[in-house]
Amino acid sequence: MRIGDAAAAAGTTPRALRFYEERGLLTPPPRTATGQRRYGPDDVARVRVIRELLALGLTVEDLRGIADRIQLLVEDPQRRCAGNDPAGGGSGVVARRLAAIDAEIDRLTGLRTRLARQTGRA
Repeated sequence: MRIGDAAAAAGTTPRALRFYEERGLLTPPPRTATGQRRYGPDDVARVRVIRELLALGLTVEDLRGIADRIQLLVEDPQRRCAGNDPAGGGSGVVARRLAAIDAEIDRLTGLRTRLARQTGRA
């Protein structure tokens, strides 16, 4: 399928597919004789996993660090909930992202507390 069809099937845009390809998250697809990208169902499934991971708060840079492991999630969706592969690089990425989220929650909680105190809404 062409890039527009693949993007629609994955719930994204052609620009996003090119971006994922540029960042190494998506393998450059084969091209037709006229140079058009040709995507298959596996590519669409991979883009869906990438979008899901991004929606969970991981960044493109996080995913670049584990790009070789994304296919494992495409092949075995149940693996997503397991989280019991300490030998895999993904656990470190997730731990760092969780720590960053926790730090941001702490920062925002402190900011809210100070603002509430200053405005008498504590």
